[in-house]
Amino acid sequence: MEEYILKEENGVKTTVRDVQLVLLDMAKDIDEICKRNNIPYFLNGGSALGAVRHKGFIPWDDDYDIGMMYEDYIRFIKVLKKELPSDKYTFHCFHTHKKYNVTIPAMKIRRKGTYIKEVNTLLANRIKEGDGSDGIFIDVFVYDYCSKNKFIDLPFRILNTLIMPFIVLIDNLHINPLYLKHWYYSNARMYGRLNRKSKYIGFDLTWTFNSPFKPFIFKYDDVYPTRYVKFEDTELPIANHPHEFLCVGIAPSYMTLPPVEKRFAKHTVDIDLGELNGKSNQK
Repeated sequence: MEEYILKEENGVKTTVRDVQLVLLDMAKDIDEICKRNNIPYFLNGGSALGAVRHKGFIPWDDDYDIGMMYEDYIRFIKVLKKELPSDKYTFHCFHTHKKYNVTIPAMKIRRKGTYIKEVNTLLANRIKEGDGSDGIFIDVFVYDYCSKNKFIDLPFRILNTLIMPFIVLIDNLHINPLYLKHWYYSNARMYGRLNRKSKYIGFDLTWTFNSPFKPFIFKYDDVYPTRYVKFEDTELPIANHPHEFLCVGIAPSYMTLPPVEKRFAKHTVDIDLGELNGKSNQK
């Protein structure tokens, strides 16, 4: 297996695989919490692709993403406050930290005792609350009901697309644009409520990094009920119809490997796994 090196310092290498083993341990803990509390969720983006194409992580992928419906996400927050081991983890979202950037994935669950600096400095982490604030993380994406009718969909989607850069700009002046965040978030919630009887779901409207004219919209029945498949040495949940899900969320050619020159970690600028470096940390 090819080794993808993220950092080498004082003779110590940190590889993508080292990060993946930490993320795998985190994934098992989150899966256990979700199972115990009947919170359905599914692997998202490259993590879903990895489950289908590689039966685990994409070898050069340095992150892990999950998705869940908004109503399940609200329950998830309440459960994490009670059940997430505080000696091992912390988590950040707009519900718990008003400095949280609402334009990125809805939540980051972070591993204490680790550190990561992400590529995109415009979306820098503003939450600095001691150990774990910059730790290795799992991204949690919120899904909500959507409309395939462009006359209903586009006004809401374009509004948040226009608000988003102002939130990012003001945030980078180290001013917390709370009014804009609440407007942005409320618009997304209103859109979800308007379409709550829809047969379609997709990223909620706080995610504006796709074209508003070509949003990722899935049939509800292609995602739910989720099903467990092999992922590394365990099983984790993916969409009910993974082919249909990945054709929309990745591309119809999702089973084709990218050229060698595009096989590299895309998210990490700096990394420190602390005492976990080089250890599987698996249960």
